[in-house]
Amino acid sequence: MENSKGPMMLSTLYESSLHSLPLLSRGKVRENYALGDDLLLMITSDRLSAFDVVLREPIPGKGQILNQMANFWFQRLAHLVPNHLTGIAPQTVVASDEIAQVEGRAVVVKRLQPILIEAVVRGYLAGNGWKEYQATGAVSGVILPAGLRNAEKLPEPIFTPAAKADVGEHDENISFADMTQRIGAPLAEQIRRISLALYQAASDYALTRGIIIADTKFEFGLDAQGTLHLMDEILTPDSSRFWLVDTYQVGSNPPSFDKQFARDWLEAQPWNKVAPAPNLPSYVIEQTAQKYREALDRLTRKHPLS
Repeated sequence: MENSKGPMMLSTLYESSLHSLPLLSRGKVRENYALGDDLLLMITSDRLSAFDVVLREPIPGKGQILNQMANFWFQRLAHLVPNHLTGIAPQTVVASDEIAQVEGRAVVVKRLQPILIEAVVRGYLAGNGWKEYQATGAVSGVILPAGLRNAEKLPEPIFTPAAKADVGEHDENISFADMTQRIGAPLAEQIRRISLALYQAASDYALTRGIIIADTKFEFGLDAQGTLHLMDEILTPDSSRFWLVDTYQVGSNPPSFDKQFARDWLEAQPWNKVAPAPNLPSYVIEQTAQKYREALDRLTRKHPLS
């Protein structure tokens, strides 16, 4: 279903329904359509997931914002690793009556063999990492110094992989040794090295825009020649924890530019985190959308913060 409204003319798309291309998969947020044997059309919807449950209310403009932000980062970091972008305009590969479903929210990408590992990099102690550290003194097998506090910057960024789960299931945090057993040492080492380099480059840039990237996750795939590519999405509010430099304070959970506002509202409801989720009120939808818009504006506008 699709409609448009609002002064920014951002379309709202909860679920695409193309008839010109075969649907391959429908994830929590993205949908993949086949373009021959070697390309995909990837559409980013406005769906929001929380606690691995897809909510019933779309966040207006979210898909376009995520798409624009991911493309910005793919281009900015292309010198570090190849990515899945092809540069083919999405509106040229669908029927004329389907253009509204792809405009601003879709990309034509290489069809890669996905590596079923989420490459998580943490520069700060937060979220599940903080909980694990409190219990064990380590995160995904990486032993950390004693006495660290919530939201504290780590001595250096750490790589903490996770095994990807099916839609609706929780990803499983694993050690680097486990990752090596699953995909082999050379590929595991390459992914760790590239992920840390991507995080460092992105973090350095984001700080010039007043944003701390506390943690993020990358996904990779291999092409037919075995070349590693960055894929899916990168460094968006859905895959990263963004904090404002101005309000950051060690020892507490800083406000973030993502779906945390919606998650916090859901946490306060009498809900067992099993579908269906409670209906989001309009003010939660709007404030969540505003968080996404502000993140895009801060990170991609032409002039850095003064």
